[in-house]
Amino acid sequence: MQQNDITIIGAGVVGLSIASQLSKFNQNIVAIEKNDSFGQESSSRNSEVIHSGLYYRSGSLKAQTCIQGNKLLYQLCLEQGISFKRLGKLVVACNQDEVQKIEAIYDNALNSGVKNLNFLDPAELCRLEPQVRAKKVLFSPNSGIIDSHGLMNFLYNRAKQQGVTFSFLTEVVGIDKQSSGYKVMVKEPNGESFSFESKIVVNAAGLCSDKIAEMAGINIQAENYKLSYCKGQYFRIKKPEKFSIKHLVYPPATKIDLGIHVTPDLVGGLRLGPDAKYISEIDYNIDETDKVNFYNSVKKILPSLELEDLIPDTVGVRAKLQKEDEAFRDFVISEESQKGLPGFINLIGIESPGLTACLAIAERVKIILEKYF
Repeated sequence: MQQNDITIIGAGVVGLSIASQLSKFNQNIVAIEKNDSFGQESSSRNSEVIHSGLYYRSGSLKAQTCIQGNKLLYQLCLEQGISFKRLGKLVVACNQDEVQKIEAIYDNALNSGVKNLNFLDPAELCRLEPQVRAKKVLFSPNSGIIDSHGLMNFLYNRAKQQGVTFSFLTEVVGIDKQSSGYKVMVKEPNGESFSFESKIVVNAAGLCSDKIAEMAGINIQAENYKLSYCKGQYFRIKKPEKFSIKHLVYPPATKIDLGIHVTPDLVGGLRLGPDAKYISEIDYNIDETDKVNFYNSVKKILPSLELEDLIPDTVGVRAKLQKEDEAFRDFVISEESQKGLPGFINLIGIESPGLTACLAIAERVKIILEKYF
């Protein structure tokens, strides 16, 4: 039976980051992906924003990996020529209630170690973004955007060059604990199945990560590993030159998402979104009737926006540990020895800021696994 040292399940941006990082161990590593290429799900269906760490509870994995990942991502982009822009983010408050919310965001960000934040009054905002209206603004200069496909392409090629084998169109259908590691059962594109053994298994399966954990024998209900799906739709501005927005423009965050925001892209386009709707099954269809909701949400901060400016764009689905009626839930980054699964690493609920945090998450997984090699 084929034997691997490390098996990584999932080739989204987190799985690719881990593959690239772990390839430094000079071990026999295989990355398994059910789709026909890397980054086909959440990693390619998002805002491509580099977050600075404003929103996440101080001391949480989300806060720590976001702040560290922000620095690592900019550094990698500069070193490797990956396209990005450090635009800066404006979190805008249109009324007194929202002023209190962005002041709370500011306090949380300072407690988390985010630097260089400041407040802007309407006159200062007008100099930066003449078409945006707000009563008070929190400005985060270290936020930006990135070519997520360019990032993933770099990580994929570096991992391959350093000996990682990628197996696409291959779906994991079973995992059994063995004395020497794990027996991993997979189904190939032709419908045939085969098994191999792996000393280490890293579960970076994104939207299916809870199911992979369950295959390994974890009670995902009892451990609170069960994922919920949260759909996020985007609409695009038909003629972005009408607005000439230069910064990321966000409302205050809600309990479940960062709100419908205005995001310039790297090629001069302008997107609105995402919204947030909990769904029972993965669904990438956009509901064009929601255009009115997007319009009403953004109109208050961009008064010149008209309904006909919006056209449908794309849809992403978040893998959330937080249920619709629950408070904050952190990333799960866990080596599961205490559950009788040594060498099995779970990465569950890696939603936003997962793209920003990907390199920092990979660093943590590498540190966890150093004792095995």
